[in-house]
Amino acid sequence: MAELLWSLQDSQLVARFQRRCGLFPAPDEGPSENGAGPTDREARTPGLGHLPAAKGKGAGEPANGLRRLAAPQAYVEKYVVKNYFYYYLFRFSAALGQEVFYITFLPFTHWNIDPYLSRRLTIIWVLVMYIGQVTKEILKWPRPFSPPVVKLEKRVIAEYGMPSTHAMAATAISFTLLISSMDRYQYPFVLGLMMAVVFSTLVGLSRLYTGMHTVLDVLGGILITAILIVLTYPAWTLIDRLDSASPLLPVCVLVVPFLLCYNYPASDYYSPARADTTTILAAGAGVTIGFWINHFFQLVSEPTESLPVIQNIPPLTTELLAVGLAKFTVGIVLILLVRQLVQKLSLQVLYSWFKVVTRNKEARRRLEIEVPYKFVTYTSVGICATTFVPMLHRFLGLL
Repeated sequence: MAELLWSLQDSQLVARFQRRCGLFPAPDEGPSENGAGPTDREARTPGLGHLPAAKGKGAGEPANGLRRLAAPQAYVEKYVVKNYFYYYLFRFSAALGQEVFYITFLPFTHWNIDPYLSRRLTIIWVLVMYIGQVTKEILKWPRPFSPPVVKLEKRVIAEYGMPSTHAMAATAISFTLLISSMDRYQYPFVLGLMMAVVFSTLVGLSRLYTGMHTVLDVLGGILITAILIVLTYPAWTLIDRLDSASPLLPVCVLVVPFLLCYNYPASDYYSPARADTTTILAAGAGVTIGFWINHFFQLVSEPTESLPVIQNIPPLTTELLAVGLAKFTVGIVLILLVRQLVQKLSLQVLYSWFKVVTRNKEARRRLEIEVPYKFVTYTSVGICATTFVPMLHRFLGLL
C-alpha cells in the first residue's frame, strides 16, 4: 500500500512536469476513438485490474499455448500540445533511447569509427538492458497513473516501470563511450563529459515527458547503471579479449543467453518485454561470435585493444562523410536482408514443427516460438554486422 501511495504521489510530479512543458490533457477527457490533428494526439491509459493472473512460466496462456492478448484495455485520451519546442525535443530524445537508435548507432560505430569501442558498447549495453528488464519483472512497479499523467507511447505500456531501461541504456552508452575513448582519442574531457550528461539527461527527461516513467524510475535506472559500470569496469579488459578465447566460446555465448531468454520471468499478462530482451541478448551473442569468427579465421582486421599513441579525431571531410555514408548504407541494407530472410525461415520451421497456422500472428507470442525465432534472427544480424558487412566493405573497396 505504501508503495502504491508513493507511486501515485510520484505520478503527480510527472504530471506537473508535463504541464510546465506545455503538455495538457484535452478538455474533453472522456473516452474517444479518434484523435486527429497536430494538437489532438492519443495516448492509452493502462487499466490493469481486469488482467488474468499468472501462475508459473507461460502464465496467462490458454490450453493451446497462446498467451491471452492482455495488453491493457483502456480508453484513448486526447491531449493538447502548447509548447512544440519541448514536444519535439523530448520526442526526439525519447527516440535516442529506443531500438531504432541502437540498431543504427552501434553498427555505425563499428563500421565507421572504431570496432573496439563498438564491442565494448554492445556488451555493456546488453548487460545493462538485461538486468534492467529482469528487475522490472521482479519489482513489478506500475508505470505512472493516468490520469493525472498523459501517456504518449503505446508499445511498452504493458511493461512495468521500475527501472527505466531507456535511462539505463542512455547512461550506459554515453559513459561507456566516454570512459573507453578518452585513452584512445584526444579531445577535451570536459566536453565529452558534458555531452554524456546532456545525452543521458535528455533521454531521462523524455521518459517523464512521455508519461512512461516516474522520477523514481529514471533515477533508479541511472543509479543501477552507475553501480554496474563501477562493478564491471575492472573486467572490461576481458571483453577486449573475448575474440581470442577458447574455441568453446561460441557454444557458451549461444547457450547461456538462450536459456536466460527461455526462462525469462513470467509476467501477469503479455508484454513485449520478453521479446525485446531476447532481441538484445541475441544481438550481443551475435556480435561476440562475429568477433570470435574474425579472430579465429582471420577474416577482417581485428580491433586493437590499445593504440601506440592517443590519436586526434580526424576532421570531417566530404570524402570521409561520403565513404561513411556508403558503408552505413551497404551495411544496413545487408542487415535488413539477413533479418528478413532468417526471420521468415525460422518462423516457417517453427510453425511447421509446432503445427501452427502460418497466418496466425498471435502464435508468435508463444514462448516456444517467440524466443527461438527472435534469438536466431538477431544472432544472425549480429554476426552479419561484425563479419559479413566488413568483408563486403572490403570487396567494394570501402575500407
